[in-house]
Amino acid sequence: MRMFAAVWPPEDVLEHLDLALASVRGAPSGLSSAVRWSARETWHLTVAFYGELPDGARPGLAADLAQVAAGVEPYELGLRGAGVFAHRTLWVGVAGDLDSQRAVSRGCVEAGESAGGLLDNRPRDRPHLTIGRVRPGSRPTRRRSSRPDRPGARPDAQAMDDEDVAAALVRALAVYEGPRWIVDELVLVSSRPGAGRGGGPLYERVETFPLGR
Repeated sequence: MRMFAAVWPPEDVLEHLDLALASVRGAPSGLSSAVRWSARETWHLTVAFYGELPDGARPGLAADLAQVAAGVEPYELGLRGAGVFAHRTLWVGVAGDLDSQRAVSRGCVEAGESAGGLLDNRPRDRPHLTIGRVRPGSRPTRRRSSRPDRPGARPDAQAMDDEDVAAALVRALAVYEGPRWIVDELVLVSSRPGAGRGGGPLYERVETFPLGR
């Protein structure tokens, strides 16, 4: 079973982000159509990715995650700002007690190694929530003047590349700031690629571990 550990924002936080993204997704510029937006039910903060795990490894991993969660007191986070990875992956950033978030991530990565999961070498120092990915080859056009020195010159179309699309959307979300919430649980999640809405992943909560208990 493909699994990962995550912090899941509460519904009011996700609702606030969903409303903020509505204007971006509905932008008339054509930018929105160049992005494959992730479904709201998939929005989370990954703290460790384990890949395919045999069923027999799950009890030991769950016990280790419970211990990690018990060693961290509840802490405050909020979604803020936006960015892009590799010119295509769009994300919303996180503000608040990032030291606690990173401590949870380190503990969860170590727990996965003990359980025999995939070694998670991805940097987790920048917590984020993925909101979409630019579709390769699906690029809107922008207008520019072919002869800006000539009065009344007719503009021509220039295709935007992936980096242009991502940068434009990041600028639109740069000032976003969502409500704060108290992180009081850690979630072990199973993932089935392609089984979710719109061909995206299907995530199911396997087990939840309260923090600081």
